Amino acid sequence: MEALGTFKDVETAARAVDELMKAGFSEETITSLTSVPHPDGVIVKTNQRTWFRWMAVGGGLFGACLGFLLAAGTAYQYPVQTGDKPIIAFYPTGIITYELTMLFAILGAIAGMFIEMRLPPRKEKVYDPAIGDGAIGICVSVDSRELMVRAAKTMEAAGALTVSH
Repeated sequence: MEALGTFKDVETAARAVDELMKAGFSEETITSLTSVPHPDGVIVKTNQRTWFRWMAVGGGLFGACLGFLLAAGTAYQYPVQTGDKPIIAFYPTGIITYELTMLFAILGAIAGMFIEMRLPPRKEKVYDPAIGDGAIGICVSVDSRELMVRAAKTMEAAGALTVSH
């Protein structure tokens, strides 16, 4: 369950986060929703590790191995001897390896993007259309109904424009 409060500016949203933490809510349960990106720690400190770059690197390494195996493996399995030239030629193998490295790095980056954005959503989240118009949303994830009511009252006291749950 989640309680969402919308605030008119960053200062009141940050004050609401401080009040929520004083009320006993942990910082891991509080998130901010904005239409404008803010640096980490301005509203809520997330300390969240990202998998985005590692998905791209992993995809690139997989693509490099696959490209090399495809080009060199095909030449090795079906050898065509042409004069004194090597069976596994450097340039064609390099080109195929490069192309598949780039392809799988891009696919890994796209997969990492979807993982970071948590798409597709697993459950319906609370949202207020005012966030798209410039308001700042503070969302608190709680386990029980009484904690949700307490979070809503704390956000109202801190100056929330609206609170929904």
